[in-house]
Amino acid sequence: MTDRAGTAASRDGQELERQLIDIVARLADEIRPGSEPARSLSPTARLDRDLGLDSMARAELMVRIEQAFAVELPDSVLSEDTVEGLARAVKVAQGQSTPRRAPAPVIETAATAGLPEQAATLTASFDWHLDAHPDRAHLYLYDGDGRTRRITYAGLDGRAWGVARGLSARSVNPRQTVALMLPTGEDYFAAFLGILRRGAVPVPIYPPARASQLEEHLRRHGRILANAGTRVLITVPRARRLAGLLRAEAPFIRHIVTVGELAAGRADVAAVSAAATDLALLQYTSGSTGDPKGVMLTHADLLANIRAMGQRLGVTSSDVFASWLPLYHDMGLIAAWLGSLYFAIPLAAMSPLGFLGKPLRWLEMIHRHRATISGGPNFGYELCLRALDSQLPVEGLDLSSWRVAFNGAEPVSPDTLERFAERLAPYGLGRDALMPVYGLAEVGVGLCVPRPGRGPVFDRVGHERFASSGQAAAPGPGEPTLTFVSCGRPLPGYEVRIVDVTGHERPERQEGDIEFRGPSATAGYFDNPDATRELLHYGWLRTGDRGYMAAGDLYITGRVKDVIIRGGRNVYPYDLEAAVGRIPGVRKGCVAAFGCADAASGIERLVIVAETRAAGEDEQSRVREAIRDASLDVMNLPADDVLLVPPHSILKTSSGKIRRSATCELYRAGRLGAPRGAVWWQGLRLAWEAATGSLSMRLRALGEWLYAAYAWCLFAPAALAAWVAALVLPYRSWRWSAARGIARGAALLAGIDIEVRGIENLPLRERCILVSNHASYIDALVLTAALPRAFCYLAKKELSRRFFARVLLRRMGAIYVERFDPREASSDARQVERVIAAGESVAFFPEGTFSRGYGVGAFHMGAFVAAARSGSLLVPVALRGTRSLLRGSEWFPRPGRVRVSVGRPLTPRDTGWAEAVRLRDESRRYILRECGEPDLMG
Repeated sequence: MTDRAGTAASRDGQELERQLIDIVARLADEIRPGSEPARSLSPTARLDRDLGLDSMARAELMVRIEQAFAVELPDSVLSEDTVEGLARAVKVAQGQSTPRRAPAPVIETAATAGLPEQAATLTASFDWHLDAHPDRAHLYLYDGDGRTRRITYAGLDGRAWGVARGLSARSVNPRQTVALMLPTGEDYFAAFLGILRRGAVPVPIYPPARASQLEEHLRRHGRILANAGTRVLITVPRARRLAGLLRAEAPFIRHIVTVGELAAGRADVAAVSAAATDLALLQYTSGSTGDPKGVMLTHADLLANIRAMGQRLGVTSSDVFASWLPLYHDMGLIAAWLGSLYFAIPLAAMSPLGFLGKPLRWLEMIHRHRATISGGPNFGYELCLRALDSQLPVEGLDLSSWRVAFNGAEPVSPDTLERFAERLAPYGLGRDALMPVYGLAEVGVGLCVPRPGRGPVFDRVGHERFASSGQAAAPGPGEPTLTFVSCGRPLPGYEVRIVDVTGHERPERQEGDIEFRGPSATAGYFDNPDATRELLHYGWLRTGDRGYMAAGDLYITGRVKDVIIRGGRNVYPYDLEAAVGRIPGVRKGCVAAFGCADAASGIERLVIVAETRAAGEDEQSRVREAIRDASLDVMNLPADDVLLVPPHSILKTSSGKIRRSATCELYRAGRLGAPRGAVWWQGLRLAWEAATGSLSMRLRALGEWLYAAYAWCLFAPAALAAWVAALVLPYRSWRWSAARGIARGAALLAGIDIEVRGIENLPLRERCILVSNHASYIDALVLTAALPRAFCYLAKKELSRRFFARVLLRRMGAIYVERFDPREASSDARQVERVIAAGESVAFFPEGTFSRGYGVGAFHMGAFVAAARSGSLLVPVALRGTRSLLRGSEWFPRPGRVRVSVGRPLTPRDTGWAEAVRLRDESRRYILRECGEPDLMG
């Protein structure tokens, strides 16, 4: 009986392995159709090295196995590396599965009394909460089995001081760097805060997904540790066995310790008072092992970015954050944890591996904690969709609390957003909660964020015009379209601009390089002056991304730098290309690694193209497998596609640099490796393409310079003519007629097309007050050219000190006002009222001044008080397009189209303050609707 039972069990085990092999082989064939390992798969084949299944492919595999065997596998299965291991896990899980039900809610969202608004450092912010509510829940940490651990501010602080004492005992001094290589868990939070308690600088680096990768992982990250000058690495116990190896790569390392070892010490340590300008974090851009770039972020930087994001999102301590994001990544570390810490938001956190193994646990965590804020990269939403499509619905799942579902860190797919909204609508998630965002480590984490409740906004533009000129215009009849996703407008206090190759700003809806500046912009990269010089650009910082602005929103169109975004990580191709180039059979220096987005899911695939002279199928198979091994060793990621091509197939510049984007286009078109004619013809064609492309770019830049010179050659004589006319003509009505004619002529000759709408709304003889948005230095010129009557403009008092301006403005009837001294406001108001009482009409720019960034600011009350008191008609006028013609802070004009929209006059009903407020609000609503720019006060 025993023998028969054993034989039956053996047969059952073999059948289970056979079914698993079939599932794994089908998935491997989908990733790389026809690959030899998938056709000859054995139970001992390794999922990563033999089949190239990365973490996301493993997550898909887990979903398929659970569906096929009706089991629920533990998170640890993600570390299983063979079919045999998967079979053992399935056997253990069989018979234990139960219907998936949403867990009971855990609600702890009582609001706090105030926030640490005066705190200058992260530790001061934490101390404020520690004093105010030490027992408030700060963290809910999920382990691999779904169990939670509640951690209060006081509980975390006690463990952090243990780490600080251990660091002090190992001679770590303030401002020195300490590296963290820990998975998501209480140890990570305690270690990070303990480093700050010691006054040192945390350096997070990501931990390996599997123990088998530890050696290579440490070897590659030694360059980051060496660049940071790190003397202490806090890590997992098994990493300590490789201390000798790591010290060879990072010579400054003195101690490799665990959190437990640090906390075992009894040495006393005094609190260190950090300054706002002290470094609080070195954030190394993921994958930057070849040329480490450690973004320097101070306490002031981090708090400025956190506060700006909270202001835009309307965050309060009643919110709840749910996160699976890795803590070595800025989105998980700064947005999720440090943001939650500052705003006293309970943070429910699970491991990224736990999410990859069970994507639906993310949704269950949101349900359980009634989370209001959560999100991640686009691939995370895709994983959830796959899990939802392949598994039974979650009973009782309620996502109605989720008001901010941000999507960032990698290209956002419109298709993913639409499918996610549709699929989760039955669970209470509103489409308006979905929020594409944009940020980068060099700003902290967030740069552009929409207002909550707006929902995703898509822009469909014509493919042909965009490809040829970079203009994001509406498509023509029958023209193919491109769809770009709005990432919202810059956070309060931040600015974004789009520039061309010469560094000049591009007009609205014109693609270019994205640059930014703001209160949390990094000062540069740690101990890397060359990379810092490349980052900084005359007070702005280069993002390395391309995009365009429309109605104040930023639309991302691509990347300048050769970065592959895979699973939310930045992967730099240089190390990988060098490693592949060392493989026998591959031509050194003739390898291109690039990202290629999947059209359906938006997930970027890692593609490696290598030139080889290997001819036989066996030899080519050997080279492909060696390339896949190199990808795993160097990047901890398998290649999604390996393509071997004949010599001279990969495109290069004239100086021999790999043209990755051009090679990627050939790959997409299926033309890589196709016969390309004689070498001399290829060289001639490439030279011609390079020359014409460079010439076209230079001619376009030259044309813009020539136009700017031509425009000023028009504007200067026009200004002089207007000045002479104002000086010699006896009547102000004559002077205005002359000024209008001169302005219209100058605009016509400069290629400025002025369209006027609603001119019938403008009173021609009745006294009125005109109010308009202010976007450019040429606003007054445009209004003068467009409107058929005279107005007394309000001018800043500084102009009265300049002879040329003083004569012109005095003769045109301008009223000088003081912009910066509130004590002068009442006297200026009386002056305006006297002019109105004399029967004159007055033109106001109620914003007072303008900035270079898009948006309508707050309106000062002077014009509206004057209208209410005098009973004058108030005429709102919206200017659209002047900002693109001549942007603030630069003197580089461009031709274009301007629209002047005249609204219906508003009649005052009373003389009081409340009526002035009504006039302001109604006129501002009209201007916002017509000017095409966002409300900076919204």
